[in-house]
Amino acid sequence: MARRRSPAELLREADIPPLWLALFALASWAIGRLLPLPLPSLPFARAAGAVLIGAAMGLMALAALQMALHRTTMIPRRQPAALVTGGVFALSRNPIYLADAIVLAGLDLWWGASLALPLVPVFMAFIAHRFIRAEEAWIGAAFGADYKAYCARTRRWL
Repeated sequence: MARRRSPAELLREADIPPLWLALFALASWAIGRLLPLPLPSLPFARAAGAVLIGAAMGLMALAALQMALHRTTMIPRRQPAALVTGGVFALSRNPIYLADAIVLAGLDLWWGASLALPLVPVFMAFIAHRFIRAEEAWIGAAFGADYKAYCARTRRWL
Protein backbone atom coordinates (compact mmCIF):
# COMPACT_ATOMS: atom_id res chain seq x y z
CA MET A 1 0.00 0.00 0.00
CA ALA A 2 1.26 3.46 -0.91
CA ARG A 3 2.33 5.79 1.87
CA ARG A 4 0.00 8.74 2.46
CA ARG A 5 1.70 12.02 1.78
CA SER A 6 1.50 14.82 4.30
CA PRO A 7 -0.12 18.16 3.42
CA ALA A 8 3.37 19.71 3.42
CA GLU A 9 4.57 17.13 0.88
CA LEU A 10 1.52 17.75 -1.31
CA LEU A 11 2.10 21.51 -1.18
CA ARG A 12 5.76 21.01 -2.08
CA GLU A 13 4.74 18.95 -5.12
CA ALA A 14 2.29 21.68 -6.17
CA ASP A 15 4.98 24.36 -5.78
CA ILE A 16 6.05 24.34 -9.42
CA PRO A 17 6.93 27.21 -11.77
CA PRO A 18 3.79 26.88 -13.97
CA LEU A 19 1.65 27.46 -10.88
CA TRP A 20 3.57 30.64 -10.08
CA LEU A 21 3.35 31.78 -13.69
CA ALA A 22 -0.43 31.26 -13.53
CA LEU A 23 -0.66 33.25 -10.28
CA PHE A 24 1.41 36.12 -11.68
CA ALA A 25 -0.67 36.02 -14.87
CA LEU A 26 -3.85 36.18 -12.79
CA ALA A 27 -2.45 39.23 -10.97
CA SER A 28 -1.58 40.83 -14.32
CA TRP A 29 -5.05 40.14 -15.67
CA ALA A 30 -6.64 41.64 -12.55
CA ILE A 31 -4.48 44.75 -12.83
CA GLY A 32 -5.45 45.04 -16.48
CA ARG A 33 -9.15 44.77 -15.61
CA LEU A 34 -9.00 47.19 -12.68
CA LEU A 35 -6.60 49.70 -14.25
CA PRO A 36 -6.62 49.19 -18.03
CA LEU A 37 -3.91 51.24 -19.66
CA PRO A 38 -2.94 50.00 -23.11
CA LEU A 39 0.37 51.30 -24.36
CA PRO A 40 -0.52 54.24 -26.65
CA SER A 41 2.89 54.16 -28.30
CA LEU A 42 2.33 50.55 -29.28
CA PRO A 43 -0.90 50.43 -31.31
CA PHE A 44 -0.39 46.78 -32.08
CA ALA A 45 0.21 45.72 -28.47
CA ARG A 46 -2.19 42.79 -28.77
CA ALA A 47 -0.34 41.48 -31.82
CA ALA A 48 3.02 42.06 -30.11
CA GLY A 49 1.74 40.13 -27.11
CA ALA A 50 0.70 37.24 -29.35
CA VAL A 51 4.12 37.21 -31.02
CA LEU A 52 5.86 37.16 -27.62
CA ILE A 53 3.66 34.33 -26.37
CA GLY A 54 4.25 32.32 -29.55
CA ALA A 55 8.01 32.87 -29.42
CA ALA A 56 8.06 31.87 -25.75
CA MET A 57 6.16 28.67 -26.48
CA GLY A 58 8.65 27.86 -29.22
CA LEU A 59 11.55 28.51 -26.84
CA MET A 60 9.96 26.23 -24.24
CA ALA A 61 9.43 23.49 -26.81
CA LEU A 62 13.04 23.68 -28.01
CA ALA A 63 14.38 23.56 -24.47
CA ALA A 64 12.12 20.64 -23.55
CA LEU A 65 13.18 18.77 -26.69
CA GLN A 66 16.85 19.31 -25.94
CA MET A 67 16.39 18.10 -22.37
CA ALA A 68 14.48 15.04 -23.60
CA LEU A 69 17.21 14.25 -26.13
CA HIS A 70 19.76 14.38 -23.28
CA ARG A 71 17.45 12.22 -21.14
CA THR A 72 17.41 14.66 -18.26
CA THR A 73 14.59 16.02 -16.17
CA MET A 74 12.70 19.26 -16.70
CA ILE A 75 11.04 18.98 -13.31
CA PRO A 76 12.32 21.40 -10.66
CA ARG A 77 13.87 19.88 -7.54
CA ARG A 78 14.91 16.71 -9.37
CA GLN A 79 18.54 15.90 -9.93
CA PRO A 80 19.48 16.29 -13.61
CA ALA A 81 21.08 13.35 -15.41
CA ALA A 82 22.95 15.51 -17.94
CA LEU A 83 24.27 19.03 -18.35
CA VAL A 84 22.67 20.57 -21.43
CA THR A 85 24.73 23.49 -22.77
CA GLY A 86 23.98 23.67 -26.50
CA GLY A 87 21.15 25.07 -28.57
CA VAL A 88 18.88 27.41 -26.60
CA PHE A 89 20.90 26.58 -23.48
CA ALA A 90 23.85 28.38 -25.08
CA LEU A 91 21.76 31.58 -24.98
CA SER A 92 20.35 31.19 -21.48
CA ARG A 93 20.98 28.78 -18.63
CA ASN A 94 17.24 28.89 -17.96
CA PRO A 95 15.41 29.09 -21.29
CA ILE A 96 12.16 27.67 -19.89
CA TYR A 97 12.06 30.20 -17.06
CA LEU A 98 12.97 32.90 -19.56
CA ALA A 99 10.07 31.73 -21.74
CA ASP A 100 7.77 31.95 -18.71
CA ALA A 101 8.77 35.59 -18.22
CA ILE A 102 8.23 36.30 -21.93
CA VAL A 103 4.77 34.70 -21.73
CA LEU A 104 3.92 36.96 -18.80
CA ALA A 105 5.07 40.05 -20.73
CA GLY A 106 3.10 38.90 -23.76
CA LEU A 107 -0.04 38.41 -21.69
CA ASP A 108 0.37 41.91 -20.23
CA LEU A 109 0.48 43.35 -23.75
CA TRP A 110 -2.37 41.13 -24.97
CA TRP A 111 -4.58 42.19 -22.07
CA GLY A 112 -3.65 45.88 -22.28
CA ALA A 113 -2.25 45.59 -18.76
CA SER A 114 0.78 47.82 -19.18
CA LEU A 115 0.64 48.73 -15.49
CA ALA A 116 1.29 45.05 -14.77
CA LEU A 117 4.54 44.95 -16.78
CA PRO A 118 6.63 45.57 -13.61
CA LEU A 119 5.43 42.14 -12.46
CA VAL A 120 7.69 40.56 -15.10
CA PRO A 121 10.99 41.39 -13.33
CA VAL A 122 9.32 40.62 -9.99
CA PHE A 123 8.37 37.20 -11.37
CA MET A 124 11.94 36.67 -12.60
CA ALA A 125 13.41 37.57 -9.19
CA PHE A 126 10.88 35.33 -7.46
CA ILE A 127 11.65 32.35 -9.71
CA ALA A 128 15.39 32.89 -9.26
CA HIS A 129 14.97 32.89 -5.50
CA ARG A 130 12.46 30.03 -5.26
CA PHE A 131 13.84 27.63 -7.89
CA ILE A 132 16.94 28.68 -9.83
CA ARG A 133 19.39 29.14 -6.96
CA ALA A 134 18.74 25.64 -5.61
CA GLU A 135 18.87 24.13 -9.10
CA GLU A 136 22.19 25.86 -9.74
CA ALA A 137 23.58 24.42 -6.51
CA TRP A 138 22.50 20.90 -7.44
CA ILE A 139 23.81 21.18 -10.98
CA GLY A 140 27.07 22.68 -9.73
CA ALA A 141 27.52 19.81 -7.28
CA ALA A 142 26.73 17.23 -9.95
CA PHE A 143 28.78 18.66 -12.83
CA GLY A 144 31.52 20.65 -11.08
CA ALA A 145 34.03 22.32 -13.38
CA ASP A 146 31.92 21.75 -16.50
CA TYR A 147 29.03 23.66 -14.94
CA LYS A 148 31.33 26.40 -13.69
CA ALA A 149 32.71 26.87 -17.22
CA TYR A 150 29.16 26.90 -18.61
CA CYS A 151 28.14 29.59 -16.10
CA ALA A 152 31.17 31.67 -17.09
CA ARG A 153 30.08 31.77 -20.75
CA THR A 154 26.26 31.70 -20.44
CA ARG A 155 24.10 34.12 -18.50
CA ARG A 156 21.26 33.03 -16.22
CA TRP A 157 18.57 34.80 -18.23
CA LEU A 158 19.99 36.33 -21.43
